[in-house]
Amino acid sequence: MNRKQILTAALAAVTAVSVLTGCASNAAAPSAPSQAPSSSAAAPAPAPVKEKTAPKYVFLFIGDGMSYPQFQAASDYLGAIADPNPEILKGGEPLSFMNFPVAGSATTFDSTSFAPDSASTATSISTGYKTHSGVINMDESKTKSYETIAEKLKKQKDFKIGIISSVNLNHATPAAFYAHQPTRSNYYEIGEELIASGFDYFAGGGLLSPTGKEENKTDLYELAAQGGYKVIKTQAEAEKLTAADGKALIIGETLADSDALSYDGDRAESEWALKDYVKKGIEVLDNDNGFFMMVEGGKIDWACHANDAGSTIGDTLALADAVSEAVAFYNQHPDETLILVTGDHETGGLTIGYAGTDYDTYLHNIENQKISYAKFDSDYVAKYKENNTPFADVMKDVKANFGLMLPDDPEATEESKLVLTDYEAGRLQAAYEKTLAGNEDPNQEEYVLYGTYEPLSVTVTHILNNKSGINFSSYAHTGLPVAVFAQGNGQELFRGFYDNTAIYDNMASLLDVQ
Repeated sequence: MNRKQILTAALAAVTAVSVLTGCASNAAAPSAPSQAPSSSAAAPAPAPVKEKTAPKYVFLFIGDGMSYPQFQAASDYLGAIADPNPEILKGGEPLSFMNFPVAGSATTFDSTSFAPDSASTATSISTGYKTHSGVINMDESKTKSYETIAEKLKKQKDFKIGIISSVNLNHATPAAFYAHQPTRSNYYEIGEELIASGFDYFAGGGLLSPTGKEENKTDLYELAAQGGYKVIKTQAEAEKLTAADGKALIIGETLADSDALSYDGDRAESEWALKDYVKKGIEVLDNDNGFFMMVEGGKIDWACHANDAGSTIGDTLALADAVSEAVAFYNQHPDETLILVTGDHETGGLTIGYAGTDYDTYLHNIENQKISYAKFDSDYVAKYKENNTPFADVMKDVKANFGLMLPDDPEATEESKLVLTDYEAGRLQAAYEKTLAGNEDPNQEEYVLYGTYEPLSVTVTHILNNKSGINFSSYAHTGLPVAVFAQGNGQELFRGFYDNTAIYDNMASLLDVQ
């Protein structure tokens, strides 16, 4: 037989077997009953299949600069302070989102680098497109604009939209949900787009360059009021805000470095935390049609740039507390809510582990840090430079705010992990001398030691980090993938390993936007 004849014969044989099998099955089947069964014996009718609907309430939390090291360090820190000297280590305490039923990972490269910036990575999350570092919602040629998931939901679904950030509201990450600019530094133009967006709730740090680069344009806050926004700059006013007030722009009453909200470790007890802005946002955005809320923990990134592990952990925990507000809302609307928690990129090359502590960690040492590097700069270092303060007096403040002490300190003991070695004390004194001399235009050695930060402050945090078993490798961003945690309607779409553009693709598919 040729090949065609063989295939024809084989097909005929399979058909014959199928027919015989079918006949045998029919013959073996019991005969039909002669009468219908009584109603009492009838099987219950199958329950109607519930049609899957899109979520009406979507929360997207972005820890700027937050990858696995940041949230794991925060988790491990909680475990360490719960039991500083365990005989058997029990591990960390999971943050609110670490218990979500779905976890995935996303790559973060952009059109410029494997170590991308916030503008391009937030663009990928917001629109599903890659672009160059520094560009917001435009292509690489800077001629084509991309519509964001928030804009689509506002236009196509009439969702209410909320944008919250612990840093400036016209900074790169929040801007990536409403603006389209060839450079992230066009702060005034981004502010104009914020107002033109018509989004319902903005809350967080102050607007950068509110009167433009030339300082002669109409103030953005005035433009916002003219555009129908209720502009709020006190906490008392923010507390009174209701949905009936319409569109709102809340600026934190107590602004810190660069007009951002305070680091959580510096925040006064009465001062609103990130979670409070989320709670108020839920209150004013909640409606039967639906809402989308993007919440950025922006100062995680800033702390990592400065290699301040204590402030990194504090603001990561603040983000987790903000997520808990969304979880409380989810518990009331489980079938209608989706919560996503991710990062835009990793910052600082944070590592749990340090050469000087080998296989040991002492994360409970971080508890001795009472102030961020930024507040130490403004409240202490500025005065040292003005008064040429003696190093011995400086060390009194370092001990009070970070726990570190010189070997001849009366409270120094062999058991203490916070006593400086001669090497560390020498590093700290050299850094202080550099602070007094100024750190403008650092050479290669100075940049590796201090970056562009105040030499004294960054050396204090470096030493405390290292004594705790934590280290940083960079003052910039890195190429680590980020985690994506999901809970709620559509959570299964975010399982696996994918590119960050898929976060947008999955949201758009789930929410059925064009």
